[in-house]
Amino acid sequence: MPSLLKRWRHALWYGRSVRAQLLIAFVLIDVVAVLVAGSVVILRARMQTRVEMSASMRLADFLVEDAVRLAGQELPAEQFLASLPAQLQSMRHVRFVVSDAAGIAIAVKPPGHGTTAREAVPPWFTALIAPPVEMRDVAVTVDGQRIGNVAIIGEPADEIAEVWDNAAAMAAVAILLNAMMIGLLYILFGRVLGPLTVLAHGLSDLERQAYGVRLPQPQARELAAIAEHFNALAFALEALRGENLNLNRRLITAQDDERRRTALELHDEVGPCLFGLKANASSIESAAQNLPEPARNGVIARLRDILSIIDHLQAINRSMLERLRPMALGHVPLKDMLGRLVNERAKEHPHIAFLLVARELRRGYGDSIDLTVYRCVQESVTNAIRHAAAKNVVVKLDHIDNGAALALTVTDDGRGLSGAVPGGFGTRGMKERVAGLGGRYRIDSAPGRGTHVRISIPLGEGGANT
Repeated sequence: MPSLLKRWRHALWYGRSVRAQLLIAFVLIDVVAVLVAGSVVILRARMQTRVEMSASMRLADFLVEDAVRLAGQELPAEQFLASLPAQLQSMRHVRFVVSDAAGIAIAVKPPGHGTTAREAVPPWFTALIAPPVEMRDVAVTVDGQRIGNVAIIGEPADEIAEVWDNAAAMAAVAILLNAMMIGLLYILFGRVLGPLTVLAHGLSDLERQAYGVRLPQPQARELAAIAEHFNALAFALEALRGENLNLNRRLITAQDDERRRTALELHDEVGPCLFGLKANASSIESAAQNLPEPARNGVIARLRDILSIIDHLQAINRSMLERLRPMALGHVPLKDMLGRLVNERAKEHPHIAFLLVARELRRGYGDSIDLTVYRCVQESVTNAIRHAAAKNVVVKLDHIDNGAALALTVTDDGRGLSGAVPGGFGTRGMKERVAGLGGRYRIDSAPGRGTHVRISIPLGEGGANT
């Protein structure tokens, strides 16, 4: 039960906007005011109706007595009794029933002109307003002899109809005014609370690391102070982000320079040394052919072991060179490097269809960007081969934002990833390199729906070589 009440409170109140809460509060206050005003109107209408009916009954009593006293001597009894209701038809709020001395009704005052209006009054309103029905009997006597009787019966329908008409007119005016007021308040609350909506969107932009957002200065003093502090915070975050990007770029550049120097040393120093060792070992093997039979076999066996070790070291050296820095980087266009990488993976795994889509690319975008794109493609394709059990892998590289950024997408139709699977070192390495260049890295995946690696890298001024 508490949980249900909490959900209801959230749905009816806490889950709504501030504008809706203010309008709901106004409508509730308005409803209470309408109930109070309606109760006051009904109470006053009941009192006025009772006063009006009492006055009408007294006046009808006087008129009947006067009519009996003045007209009773000029007409026969039966004719006088039949004409009596017509003489009293101008009376409102009362009904007359004329009967003879035997109690048989002779004539009844016809209903007034407000019959249609009385029929339009709702029964519940009549029940709230109508006073107790009053009835008086006036004896009609001529020469001291009773010839009939006039029953005066209170009939408040006309008065109730007038009250209903007034109440309906007032209600219509009140509804119109309240509707106009609610509309004006809706517009006013929207203008007053508009800066808060803009502030919420600005905070969402900050959450997405879009620190270039700025809020317009509102007219309200309190909201203006909030907007000013928000803009100062966004400016500070933007400045800090710029400093971090510069530091990350310098760090990545320093790492790439160190890798390049290490790769050069491996290529220029370790590679020739291994080649020299292999050449010398081959030369010794040729010279060992002239040794006696027992010694020759032992020396040749040792030399072949040495050559095998040298071949292994050369393979390790080539692998290290490839991991540190592809030798073609800076010498071969980026598109050709990626094409060679994809073709090698296609030869190694013929059961998987690979496709590279790269249109209108520049020759290169600088060592840092080229190496980042190459590593991201290498790692993403390797993950698709090892973990996704994919049948198709598509690598797409293109410009976005009118050439202001480079977008890389690696898509496979494999088994996909679940949210509980943690990222490996390769994924974290890609994220760090992309973030260091001010880019964005995102993986969209679901079990059974494949994986989409989406990377965007901004191209700064002078950051790309044509």
